[in-house]
Parts: sequence; C-alpha cells; structure tokens
Amino acid sequence: MIKTDILIIGAGPTGLFTVFEAGLLKLKCHLIDALPKPGGQCSEIYPKKPIYDIPAYPEILAGDLTDKLLEQCKQFEPGFTLGERAETIDKQDDGTFIVTTNKGTKHQAPVVAIAGGLGSFEPRKPIIDNITDYEDKGVEYMIKDPEFYRDKTVVIAGGGDSALDWSIYLSDVAKQVTLIHRRNEFRGHLDSVEKVQDLKNAGKINLITPAEVVGLDGDEKITSVTVKHGANTFKKACDHFVPLFGLSPKLGPIANWGLEIEKNAIKVNNALDYQTNIPGIFAIGDVNTYPGKLKLILCGFHEATLMCQAAFQIINPGKRYVLKYTTVSGVDGFDGTRKEAPKAVVKAFD
Repeated sequence: MIKTDILIIGAGPTGLFTVFEAGLLKLKCHLIDALPKPGGQCSEIYPKKPIYDIPAYPEILAGDLTDKLLEQCKQFEPGFTLGERAETIDKQDDGTFIVTTNKGTKHQAPVVAIAGGLGSFEPRKPIIDNITDYEDKGVEYMIKDPEFYRDKTVVIAGGGDSALDWSIYLSDVAKQVTLIHRRNEFRGHLDSVEKVQDLKNAGKINLITPAEVVGLDGDEKITSVTVKHGANTFKKACDHFVPLFGLSPKLGPIANWGLEIEKNAIKVNNALDYQTNIPGIFAIGDVNTYPGKLKLILCGFHEATLMCQAAFQIINPGKRYVLKYTTVSGVDGFDGTRKEAPKAVVKAFD
C-alpha cells in the first residue's frame, strides 16, 4: 500500500505543478499515470511543439516545459506509479480513499486530485479503407519528433491548429510539406492561417484546398496518397502521411467513480476550490468543467494552487495556514535543501 497526502491522477503539467504547490504546504504527493513517463500530452503527443502562453516563456517546447516542472518539484520528492491506469476508488471509514490501478497497485490518501487532462486519447482516423495497413509504415497520427521527417516528403491532412502548426514547423525540416484540407476555410488561429498562406506564396508549403486524401499506395511502406480535388483525382508522392484530425478523449474508468460528469468532463465548484461532488476528490486542469472554463495549461496551474489550499485544511483540520510569498519565506525541500529568500527582499517586507 502506497500512502501519501495527496494522490494525483495524471502526471501532466498540472499534476506536476500540484506537487510543487503541495510541497510549499509540507504535503507529500504521489502521481499515477497510464503513460510510461511523466509529462502527459506534452511528453507523449507533442514534445517538440512550441507553447507560447506560459508566463515568463515567450516560447517553450512542450517537452522542455515538462523537464522544467520536474526540476521544480524534484525537491519535494514525489512518488510515481507510471504505466498503470487508475481503475477503482474506495472510500474508507477513516475518510481516506484507496485507489487501485489496473495492475493491482493500491494507493491510500485523504485527498485525491484528478489531473488527467482530457483523459486517454485515440486518434480520429480518416475513412480510408487500407489506412491500418500503413500505420507505422508511413502513416502517423501524431508528430512526436519533427527530426523524424528531416528531408522527407510529408503530406499533412487537417484544418485545425495542429495541422497548421506542424505544417509551419516542418516547412523548415522536411524536403516538402503538402497541407490538404477539405474546406477553403481553416479552424485554427488566424495568425497560423496567415503564416501558412505566406509560406505557400513563398513556395515552402504546397496547399491544396478544398480536397481530401481518399487512398493510399505502396508496397511495404507508403509511397503516395490519392487526392480528390473537386472533380479531379490524382496521386501525390510522399514518404509520410500525417492525418491530424484531432484526438477523441475518454475519461476511462474514472467515469464510473460516481463523479458528476458533463460532456466528458468532471464538474467542479470553481467558486471555492475545484472540489467535485464527492468531498475530498478534486479535479483540476483540462479534465474539469465549470462556467467560463478555459482549457489552458496556465489555468490548470491556478486551479492546482487553490486546490492545495483546500487539501491542507482537509489533511490538517483546524490548523491555520498563513500564506507567505516564496520571495519572503524561501522554499524548504523534503530532501533537506533550502532556498533562502534574498535578505534584501526579506528586509523590505519587515
């Protein structure tokens, strides 16, 4: 039995930042994640994708953000159960919860924080008869390492931010990038649409709209796609076909925990502490929903901070916590390390 103060379901950015905020309150955390390494989508789906809305970072790669968060929370010695999915939850007579994974590992804590992002993901696949024959043979549903496409001919299909962003990024990596979308209008940010148009005009991206890929060819590996463009059909040679039609999120076993669910997300009380309808169980980050919810990483950081304050009161009933800025109090790690606040700053607050 693994015992901890806060059991976090999901080791993505929000879950990792929760470790830091809990550590400031001297609370121990343990994280469960079905993926084999921490980082969630940032590590597994788009580690090399730049993120632009993290405070103090004009631009940071998703994988680098994970590394920074791991470095930040390392001093608070979090525990990890990786490669296992949280399966069941049982409330005990003493008010604690026992969460058991699909491999039988048991965890006990008075507070459970669900930070599972959008849940588990399955790619939305285009309806092409033989597409499964070419999976991992030139057909990829997500881009993990853009260097994999260095000097290759790539066809990307899709009209959202992911298709636009990767077309822009790979235009400096691949030998040739072709973006195919079934409409003339795109669903992505206007800035990205304008960049794609500029790259098309500069001859760095081949843009075909309205069109769609209807067939794949090749022996052991894909060698071309069949494109339907209006009344015409033609073959386009390529080394890789990357349909980026999004991912279908699923809550998985968590959906059976008795939590109030709305549109595949967990309803929480955002006016207070992001607690669910079950006292002691919180939901933070993209997995939750409430009026005005924004699915942004920085919003998950905010929610984690408030959640930890509420968790402190559950774990230490009646004990008063006085908020102190880290610039004043410094940071005490569980490993005995101490980051002191600068004396000049401390003096200014005295």
